[in-house]
Amino acid sequence: MRLIDRILGRRDDTEIAHRLHHLEHHHAVDILTIPSGDVARRRLRATTLGGEEVAVALPRDQTLFDGAVLVLDEAHALVVRVGEQHWLRLVARDKADALELGYHAGNLHWRVRFDGEALLVALDGPVDDYLVRLGALATEGRVSHSIVDPVQAH
Repeated sequence: MRLIDRILGRRDDTEIAHRLHHLEHHHAVDILTIPSGDVARRRLRATTLGGEEVAVALPRDQTLFDGAVLVLDEAHALVVRVGEQHWLRLVARDKADALELGYHAGNLHWRVRFDGEALLVALDGPVDDYLVRLGALATEGRVSHSIVDPVQAH
């Protein structure tokens, strides 16, 4: 069991985000999902999405939050997600648009799942940030989108 005794930073800090991007490319970022009711806790035991058991024992001046980075080294990172994962559901207008959508999702290293002809993208930020990255696919209506309830995404 890994003991975590401090928060190293925020997922969206520039330097950390760059390092996380590299690790995500190598599938080396694990997620610790905690219920929103447990955010104030400084001590807890949990299992990450990757199956690692962790014990969190934070100092009094630190509190867990969505995007908190708990582990960050050359080979591995652990990031906190508060609550359940939300998904952006994208449906391409035709096969050519679907191919372009797949290209963008892969090039941007988005975490995705498939739901029939829809592509589900894990949301780690505002929906508009994702749509902007899709450019003409979104602005020209070549891809329709909606938010998927976390319960429906399972």
